[in-house]
Amino acid sequence: MPTSSNITEARHAFGQRLRRLRLDCGLTTRELSRRCGWHESKSSRIENGKVAASPKTIEKWAQVCGTEAQTGELLEAARGIDGMYVEWHEMEASGLRQAQDNVQLQWERTRTFKAYAQSMVPGPLQTTAYTWAVLQGIRDRRGLRDDTEAALAVRAERQEILDDAGRKFDIVLEEAVLYRRVGPPEVMAEQLWRLLQIAALPNVRLGVIPRDADRSLMLPVENFWIFDDRQVNVELVSAYLTIRQSHELKLYTADFRRLDDLAVHGGPVVQLMGSVLTSYN
Repeated sequence: MPTSSNITEARHAFGQRLRRLRLDCGLTTRELSRRCGWHESKSSRIENGKVAASPKTIEKWAQVCGTEAQTGELLEAARGIDGMYVEWHEMEASGLRQAQDNVQLQWERTRTFKAYAQSMVPGPLQTTAYTWAVLQGIRDRRGLRDDTEAALAVRAERQEILDDAGRKFDIVLEEAVLYRRVGPPEVMAEQLWRLLQIAALPNVRLGVIPRDADRSLMLPVENFWIFDDRQVNVELVSAYLTIRQSHELKLYTADFRRLDDLAVHGGPVVQLMGSVLTSYN
């Protein structure tokens, strides 16, 4: 499962694409660099994914290779790579509310959601008290200004999409999520009851991977969401990763299926949560 290495891989793949353009027109690295007006080492670093190519560099590269018709497509691909990795301090520069607003449009336009969580209950499934504890923890850990109330309001609005019968949700949780304390015991008990209610919704399929499941084929990974099989978002320690490249989307959807195969659904989920609930009473 790719993580922060996605940026490096994407830049390398893009650099190899530029390399093929150079080779197809019969130019050496040295000759292309001479015609572009920069040092040979710059071309080498770009082709090997060591540095990102600027828009002007891409335009000049395409011009020298006689492939100006591909310039627009190349620029779009480069912009997609630049937008893949956003550090939390950038995303939350103005507080938690900004981070919630930044992803709101993506949620509104999506009809089919897939989500995997190994650390905590996913946002739309959270109770108000659970979300409050999560947001306060983020605020304190990252030293953000206190706009928890405003961020909580955006989260609450997002949770309403669960009631939209036209949207489908396929959620897989690790069993450890049910035991991992986020707030006092009463908050966890309320959260588990909420999960039982959500599991009964006709447009939600909730699975839980038991702690004793055989993980030899598929180990736990970072929390991620798949939106209409066209975009994946992954929450890393330092950043928010957005993935749109088709070959990487296939990796995430394939691993989601493996995780889902490990999970129990329906009645066994209810029994499992009932057992966990007793530990909070």
